[in-house]
This record gives sequence, C-alpha cells and structure tokens, in this order.
Amino acid sequence: MTVPERLAAARDLMKQRGIDAWIITGTDPHMSEYLPKHWYTREWISGFTGSYGRVVVTQNEAILWTDSRYFLQAETQLAGSGIQMFKDRQIDTVPYDIWLKKALPEGSKVALDGLTISMNEKRSLEASLGAKTISLDISVDLVSELWNDRPILPNSPAYELMPEFAGTSRKKKLSKLRESLLEKEADGILITALDELAWTFNLRGSDIDYNPVFVGYGYIDRKEAHLFVPEGKIDRVLNEKLESEGIHIHRYGEFLSFIKNTENKTLLIDPDRTSALLYESVHETCNIVEASSLANLLKSVKGPVEIAGMKKAHIRDGAAMVNFLYWLEKHLGKEKITELTVDGKLREFRAEQDLFAGESFHSIVGYAEHGAVVHYSVTEETDKEVLPEGFLLIDSGGQYLDGTTDITRTVAVGPLSEEQKRDFTLVLKGMIGLSLARFPEGTRGVALDILARKPLWDNDMDYGHGTGHGVGHFLNVHEGPMSIRQDLNPEIIRPGQILSNEPGIYRAGLYGIRTENMILCIPGQESDFGRFLKFETLTRCPIDTSAVIPDLLTTEEREWLNDYHHVVLQEVGPLVSGQVREWLTVKCARI
Repeated sequence: MTVPERLAAARDLMKQRGIDAWIITGTDPHMSEYLPKHWYTREWISGFTGSYGRVVVTQNEAILWTDSRYFLQAETQLAGSGIQMFKDRQIDTVPYDIWLKKALPEGSKVALDGLTISMNEKRSLEASLGAKTISLDISVDLVSELWNDRPILPNSPAYELMPEFAGTSRKKKLSKLRESLLEKEADGILITALDELAWTFNLRGSDIDYNPVFVGYGYIDRKEAHLFVPEGKIDRVLNEKLESEGIHIHRYGEFLSFIKNTENKTLLIDPDRTSALLYESVHETCNIVEASSLANLLKSVKGPVEIAGMKKAHIRDGAAMVNFLYWLEKHLGKEKITELTVDGKLREFRAEQDLFAGESFHSIVGYAEHGAVVHYSVTEETDKEVLPEGFLLIDSGGQYLDGTTDITRTVAVGPLSEEQKRDFTLVLKGMIGLSLARFPEGTRGVALDILARKPLWDNDMDYGHGTGHGVGHFLNVHEGPMSIRQDLNPEIIRPGQILSNEPGIYRAGLYGIRTENMILCIPGQESDFGRFLKFETLTRCPIDTSAVIPDLLTTEEREWLNDYHHVVLQEVGPLVSGQVREWLTVKCARI
C-alpha cells in the first residue's frame, strides 16, 4: 500500500474502535533510537526514514514531528503523502501532546502501543490530555493489524565479547549492579535498553543495522541474573557458560509474564528507559524505586581496556580515512565519482582494517546542497555526482571489536568562495574551542555547549542540532546519559566518558559544513578551587587546511591545529603506504 492508502486503512480501523487519535512513537519496546526492521512503524505509516519523529493520525489530519536534523529530508519524503511536518524542538512549534490537547474535543480517545512509549513520556502525555478529560489507551497495537508483511523479530545469534576487548568481566559488572541494589534498598533491577543489556552481559549481536546489539531483556537480583532472548539467540556452548555463571536464559516473550508474576519485591526501574506497558505490569505487591539506569551510567564511563581499545580503533579508522581522502583527491576529475561511490569506498577502506566489524551508522555523504541536509541519506534516486568544486561533507564511522568511531570531515573538492572558507573556519574555531575546554568536576554539557557555538553566534550564525553525544565501546554510536547541547541534561560530564564534538553550518540549497572529532574526558589539574577536567581528542584524521582562513584563528587555535596534525602524522603515518604517507605529510603541514 501507498502511504495515503495506509492512512485510509488506519482511519477506518480507528473509526471502528472509537479511536480519535493514534500516536506512532517510532520506537520499540526498548526505547531504541535505531531499530530492528520489525519496529520500523514510523517509516511504514509515513514513508519518513529518519531516526527521530512522532506521527499523530486523526480522521482529518496526519502530522510528523521531527527535529532539525531531518527538516529538509522530511519535506521531501512526506511530499504527496497527506502527512504534514511540524518542526519539533523549535520555539514556535506546538509539541505533539499540546497539539492533541487543542485539536481534540473533550472525551476523545487517544491510542498507542504502550510498549513503545516510556513511562515518563506517558505520564507527561496524560498530564496534557487529562486537563481536557481525553483518555489515553496504551493497549492498542494497530500496526500489527494493518501491516500484513511486517518483518519478524530478528533471530541472528548473539556472541561473547572477549575479555581482551571488554576489559571488565560479567561477574564484576553484575557485582556493581548488585551493590546499587543494596544502596537503593532494592531487590531487583530491570535492564530494558539493548545497549545496556549487551554491555552488562558482555555479549554482542547483529539484530539492528550498525549497532552490535541483540533483542532481549535482563533482570538482576541480589543472587541471580536472568536473560530473556528469542529462541536460538544463545547457542548451546554459550548457554552452558552463562548458566554456569548463574545467568538463567529464558525466552524473550516470557519477560512480561515474569515481571507480572514477581511478587513482594522492591524493583529498581528507570522510567525514562522502561516502556509504560512493562512498568504498569509490575505486580501490585511490589514497590518501585525510580532511578536513572545505573547500567547506562556505568557503560558510559569507559575502563582502561575500553579506552585503550577506543584509541587504537581511532588510529586504524584514521588510516582508513586517510587512504580514502588520498584516493578521492587522486581520482576526482579523472573518473565519475558520485555520493554512492564515496559511500562504497569508505566502506571498502574501513574493511581493510584489523578488527573491523562493520559501519557504526549509515554514512552521510552530501555533496554541495546535499551537505545542508544534516542527516542526508543518499539513494539511487538522489545520488549526485561530485564535481571538482565546492564542499563534500562526509560523516561516517566504523565498528571495531575494540571500539566505535564517528568522524565528520568536510572536504574542499575544488575552488571555494571566501564565504565558504569563512564558514569552514568558524566551524573549526568552535570545534577547537570545545576541544580546549577546562572545566570543574560536576559540570553539565549545557555549560560547555557555548564553547562550540560562540564563534558562530558572534557572527549571527547557529546550527540546530546538539554539539556532542556519547559514543559506546563497540556499541551504539549514540549513547547517554550525558550530552553536550543547549537542552538542560542533568547528567554531568565524567572522566572516562567519550563524546562527539561536532559543530556545523548549513546553508540550505548551497552547502553544509561539519567538523567532528571524538573527545575523551580526562582529569585535569587540581587547584584551590577544586578538581578540573579536560578533553583528549581521539580522532586521527587531517582537517582540510585549504579551506581555512589562517588569520581568523587565534594563536592558541593555530597551535592546537598544528599539534593535532603532528599527532595524526606520527600515529597514522606508519599504517599507510609510502605514497599516502607523503601525501599525509603535506596535509599535516603547519599553517
């Protein structure tokens, strides 16, 4: 069916059920950002392929709320669908819950699948709707009735991440989580997020493209641990090993009944990462202690082995990027190169590196005006030839057994205007500004965000996305709980956490510029004013100095750039061939 046909079918079913508005949150029972194909519900109902957005369908309207990363993409993909786009997280945009409150008459019924909304979001939605006596039914799964050829849940096997990569054993991780139970005076903890599950049990999988996780749930009490996965996910040998460690394996579909039948316990639950349906299935005799997920926090603070692995992975990834950039420069203008060509070559050069396990996300390769689409995803239909002029934006990353990478480089593939060079240099100044940050312990990301934006704000410019997200260790390329963005996130930045540093400029219809490195939070100096922290840059790939206006850089910024290029040459040079090393030496020359 086409999107308009799906909307018509949905409205017919809604009318039969007495449903006035249907919400498709676009996530899964694990509150994932990236999903198994079984949970591509937002894409199925709307045709929009971005990783964030909510859809609301009524008898008369259908609206997608998505953020600034996808404004241009959504406009294109929703054309002719009968679905409007609302620009979420903008000052003048009405959020979806407030829109529902205003649009629906009193006594209306709103429905959604309670497995796909967190408990806290459900509470917020109820608070908005309750003022108008609008009821919320979370027991409705219309998608399963409408999507006839819906993909089944993935069942690829999970596998063990060996100790030389994981660093910390399952036993120690479970011990830390049990210590938290004692501190919170709780009996058990629910592990619902897939990256937390993989980290806790030192297992990995391939159920979601680019994210080495597997579908499942976990339950840990003071004596035992339980892992709920689809049948066949854990092979016999691994099953026996886990059972010998006191980890009991159950079928994925049994988790809800397991929680329903767990009585007289105090359970530790994160209402932001636990679905409303699961939360409300807890037995009435149980007491719930709400707290941010400790597994999420522990996972974000990398240990010595993880940090060492991430550093090695970034050096090898840098070699892949350098080989690619060398190839691009030598072949551009001599043969036809398109965005899809670039995408394939990036994959090819990364696959040559040791411990490579796949890409960490679908590469963003945007030439000229496509670079202004923040999360542009090239297709056969949109594929654009790269010409020897202007900018090519490349945001890509790799999954390696010892680490995960995420890097953006904007490359001058030909002559640039002074405005383009100025924009590039201002973005670079912002990236360097955050790289040089020194800040007291206890600082939140919102306090650091201005360091990346100030050069742009000083010139009446800005970008609509966050500046920094957490990056997992051979896990999801996006992780929390910390972040660096304008929104207030109560989580502080801690030593051992790895984040992106990615300011940008996007001129719709012309070009986009983003420069992104990974940064590791490390201890700084201690003074009479307390202990301070700083960042160490992990990414190892040259920045295109041909696009820089040196006079716009301060002495400190120029020194940072020259020092950075010296390190890139020293660490990546030995991993590439002689010709490429000569080329890299030129690219890393002082300015």
